[in-house]
Amino acid sequence: MRPVFPLVAAAVLWIATVGSAADWPRFRGPDGDGKTTESVPTEWSATKNVAWKVDLKGSGSSSPIVVGDRVYVTSYTGSPDELVRHLACFEKTTGKAVWVKDVPAEAAEDPDRGFIGEHGYATSTPVSDGNHVFCFFGKSGVYAFGLDGEILWRTPVGTESSNRRWGSAASLVLHGDTVIVNASEESQSIRALEKSTGKEVWKAEASSLELVYNTPLLVTPKEGKPELVVSVPQEVWSFDPDTGKLKWYAETDIGGNVSPSVVTDGEVVYTLGGRPAASAAVRLGGEGDVTDSHVVWNGRLSSYVPSPVLHEGRLYWVDDSGTAHCVNAADGEVVYRERLDGGGGGRSRGGRGFYASILLAGDRILATSRKNGCYVYKVGPEFELLGRNDLGDDSDFNASPAVSDGRLYLRSNETLYCIGTSSAK
Repeated sequence: MRPVFPLVAAAVLWIATVGSAADWPRFRGPDGDGKTTESVPTEWSATKNVAWKVDLKGSGSSSPIVVGDRVYVTSYTGSPDELVRHLACFEKTTGKAVWVKDVPAEAAEDPDRGFIGEHGYATSTPVSDGNHVFCFFGKSGVYAFGLDGEILWRTPVGTESSNRRWGSAASLVLHGDTVIVNASEESQSIRALEKSTGKEVWKAEASSLELVYNTPLLVTPKEGKPELVVSVPQEVWSFDPDTGKLKWYAETDIGGNVSPSVVTDGEVVYTLGGRPAASAAVRLGGEGDVTDSHVVWNGRLSSYVPSPVLHEGRLYWVDDSGTAHCVNAADGEVVYRERLDGGGGGRSRGGRGFYASILLAGDRILATSRKNGCYVYKVGPEFELLGRNDLGDDSDFNASPAVSDGRLYLRSNETLYCIGTSSAK
């Protein structure tokens, strides 16, 4: 079932966000593509190139974000029936705690088993417009915070559960004066909320959104208006982000449990994931069913959780079992498949060595495994492993990295790390 559209949707104006060029204000960076042109350290250990580290209050899988001179990250403590989320703020250069806001849950979450046991109850990465921080806390809803930690509003987005009861995973994105949430787990819906008040602007509901865990990507085609693209079981959908109206859809071979987010070059979107696992490339634009006219290719290589990076005509990713992939974006043909040493990057209790998405920094790919450190290898048509960095932290590293001013911010279940040399700002 495809989305049910609102009869009336409020108009949305584009408002520029406030922030610096060094900000990393959302999941996978400013453009949601997991890439940075900044030079970052590629060698570190527990005693080398660690500018600072701080213990977190509770655990979580959300990625840190960087806004101005501060780093924000979420975590949780307690049981599903008595859960407390925490939004913590630290000084970017020193790691000094500025404040921690405790947010008791408004609704009970699903039991700690299955995939929830792998990622926990603080999985959605915050997003910031430079003046506020927005967080998605599952069945408790979406929260807006001031930069001092004050809660400005809360909007519930549902208290349902998918048939798997695996908990929330998608992160928030901003468009104009709205914050967009993939509430597939809570209500089989995607919604846009007014940034200033939390009031619902539009809602698109569909049963096909069940088991959709990826973060929607805002895409502005080289010709045309912005689109909001999300991958769902067996299809890719594109919405008008101003109204929530479906613009086009295309059929793919990707099955349920779609976790990786799509990437784009501005003309084609690339998607992978699912069970059965598959991948696909679909041209942007069009109206209605564009399967016959816009699907460029379907492939069998995929990833269950980590998202890919697109660079100079090639797609790169490391799948959950620890295999590094590179395929040609034009036709999906395999360039290489290489197993990272260490048995898939070290396996967690669910048997998956990688949850974090790779980061492309310059000509280096950084792939953070859950238990076996961060692998560094060259971008390009030939695989060349340059090294592996281990911080000696025995807890899981599920979060994707953040970058700001030449420093790398990594988060484990227990600790937030700032990786940087003395020459970094």
